[in-house]
Amino acid sequence: MFNAKSKSDMLGDTPASTSASLIGAGTSMKGDISSNGDLRIDGTLVGNINCTAKVVIGANGVVEGDISGQQADIMGKVTGTIKVKDLLQLKSSCVVSGNLHAAKLQIEPAASFNGQCHMVQEIKGNSSPKVIPESRNELSRATIAVS
Repeated sequence: MFNAKSKSDMLGDTPASTSASLIGAGTSMKGDISSNGDLRIDGTLVGNINCTAKVVIGANGVVEGDISGQQADIMGKVTGTIKVKDLLQLKSSCVVSGNLHAAKLQIEPAASFNGQCHMVQEIKGNSSPKVIPESRNELSRATIAVS
């Protein structure tokens, strides 16, 4: 009479790319997180984040560990390295202690950031990012040649 699906059949119905995970305010976790969908942290996480989508650290969120993802918006506190393949946004309420690796970076004036920033460019067909070196010596030679 009814076409009832078992729970195991229903698990495969929702694509992983549309799912989002939330660690709510007041929640504390220890351990690493891997996610294929968007991830938002409003609680406390002691561990690393490896995400293939967007990572959002809310205003009350605290992460003690490294963050790796496609994009990231940081509004809370992060202690660790942040590696983003696309856009990294540091909002005015954030406090970041650690190195940044991103293709695009946006930092609001009131944001607090302490560390090194590395601008990277993703190579097509290769998942590993390429660091764009600073060429101060070439700029100095060009200035001397023009003068």
